[in-house]
Amino acid sequence: MTERNGDMPPGEAAEDTPQEATPQETKPRRRLLFILVPAAFGVLAAVLAWQLETGTPDKIPSALIDKSIPRFDLPPLPGWDAGLASADIEKGGVSLVNVFASWCGPCRIEHPLLMDIAAQDMLPIWGLNYKDQPKDATRWLNQLGDPYTQIGSDLSGRVGIDWGVYGVPETFVIDAEGRIVYKHIGVLTRKDWDEKILPLIEKLRQ
Repeated sequence: MTERNGDMPPGEAAEDTPQEATPQETKPRRRLLFILVPAAFGVLAAVLAWQLETGTPDKIPSALIDKSIPRFDLPPLPGWDAGLASADIEKGGVSLVNVFASWCGPCRIEHPLLMDIAAQDMLPIWGLNYKDQPKDATRWLNQLGDPYTQIGSDLSGRVGIDWGVYGVPETFVIDAEGRIVYKHIGVLTRKDWDEKILPLIEKLRQ
């Protein structure tokens, strides 16, 4: 009875044990490594250099900057009267769009700041609930508070893709013409708000 090496589909013969590569065969592999490793370091160095030059590692360039917001129309969360559509944002003047989810740990960190901003009633904060179960998002907001003017449930993540979302949380600044003028990736801190977002908002209102 012929032995089989490992799990193989029935009816297929076992292959012979592979032979060790010869020195002639390993040379192309080594040459490929010599090419790929420096290339990878070059890409990393370019990214770091860009961050040092701009001083804003959280502000990754986006093809949507200075472009009109993507068109969409999302349903509300259970228990909320209204969902969120691009038309709502376009009529809201200077505003923020915050991408969040109940499963997102960093979202919980920035949430108190969003609550503070909402309490000042200075501008609309639109919520894009990204790839989240509606019942989980509802429970999360009931526990922590709701800073959002309106919320859209993006269960499939399709709208987030259209917005160029890398992950959550992300925050966008929208001007009075409905264009994306700034994108902040990651937790929004008090320093980010005081030194970047708030001055930009004040400038957009001039």
